[in-house]
Amino acid sequence: MPEPETGRRPPVSREPGKPSEEILTACVRAATAAPSIHNSQPWLFRIGDGTVDVLADPRRRLEAIDPSGREMLISIGAAVFNLRLALHAQGWTPETRLFPEAAEPDRVARVLAGSYAQPDESLVELAAALPHRHTNRLPFTSAMVPAPVLRALAAAAESEGAVFHVADTVARNAILDLVRTADERLRARGVRRAELAGRSRPAPRRRNALPPVAPGSWDALEVLPVRDFGLALPQLHRPAEPFPSSPTIAVLSTGTDGPGAWVRSGQALQRVLLTATTRGIATTPMSHPLEIPALREVVAGAESGRRPQVILRLGYAPPTPPTPRRPLPEVLLPAAP
Repeated sequence: MPEPETGRRPPVSREPGKPSEEILTACVRAATAAPSIHNSQPWLFRIGDGTVDVLADPRRRLEAIDPSGREMLISIGAAVFNLRLALHAQGWTPETRLFPEAAEPDRVARVLAGSYAQPDESLVELAAALPHRHTNRLPFTSAMVPAPVLRALAAAAESEGAVFHVADTVARNAILDLVRTADERLRARGVRRAELAGRSRPAPRRRNALPPVAPGSWDALEVLPVRDFGLALPQLHRPAEPFPSSPTIAVLSTGTDGPGAWVRSGQALQRVLLTATTRGIATTPMSHPLEIPALREVVAGAESGRRPQVILRLGYAPPTPPTPRRPLPEVLLPAAP
């Protein structure tokens, strides 16, 4: 997903104490490699004295697609995790406060570079995966994801306060039915299609429009309801290919709901995605049912009352190219006076 420069590991600082502005800027660059709803990249950053504030960018809110802002905050949570990870890889222990200032509701998080320590190798490995984590909408092979890998993904989610639940055959088929139902309902909403098209089509000065290869293939057998960007980008020629009918499907959920839970679930999601990347696993979000309140409640019922935040397809597939990133001058705010 990130541009080549976005995925670079930040330069390592050898001095204990507060990280320099150069180091923090490099960490912000790593943060922008996060996934986001329809590649909207709805974040802004403000560097302070050993701190980085992460703010929502209200100009990039998708009002029709995401009226509650839930998916926007999940996206921002993923960027917060990348920022924490970049600081970890540099040797600082980040301290994170969510919604630290009531008078500034768009400030989602403040990340402080805490004590200095030798970087943990497992976190360095995750940081190295940043340039290789891309959403993959191609057909996956029929190979099963090994149980040890699924356990590692569950542990990644748990470490961020979320639950990663792999659906059994009955639950998987039920979820796929819900995804198909949601896809049909969402296709019928003209205002939603218009908003998606406006965000996806290339245009002058729009650096985060989806590149021609990003929407991937469509399922020739119409078994797997992968997000149909062809409705928003009808000029694209997308190959028709058969998709396996029994993919691995998992639901990422939290015990509570609301803005704080959404940001935390975004951090858990990104840790899961990067862990999957280190193990060669491709991922695709399939969260259509969670965008319709009534269908989200159906999924919640199957998740033992937990609040579902993301549905993922997992498997093996050829690599996909990155989607463009907003340049740093667009996302970096001036330091607070």
